[in-house]
Amino acid sequence: QVQLVESGGGLVQPGGSLRLSCAASGGIFSIGTMGWYRQAAGKRDLVAAVTSVGSTNYADSVKGRFTASRDNAKNTVYLQMNSLKPEDTAVYYCNAVILRRDNMKWDTYWGQGTQVTVAS
Repeated sequence: QVQLVESGGGLVQPGGSLRLSCAASGGIFSIGTMGWYRQAAGKRDLVAAVTSVGSTNYADSVKGRFTASRDNAKNTVYLQMNSLKPEDTAVYYCNAVILRRDNMKWDTYWGQGTQVTVAS
């Protein structure tokens, strides 16, 4: 089965940095867009997305502070978060559109979520 495993969340002071990682595994033929969402008060919003050729898209609230990247050889997407603010506090979820090897169907998968808390 396809799995997305995240790591790198935690507690950081305002102005600090964190790097999130998300590795996809399990019966993968190909991966399309990979991205990060966050959920703070019920609604899950897009933070950043990276296409298979490296094009990126960011939420306005994180532009200039966050950088999304991916390593296709490792099926891994990263989110470098700098100049963190208290309002960045949320559970961050990895997301990927994956073509499964067993049935050759595209589907969307989610990681389990990792907590990011920005507080002094």
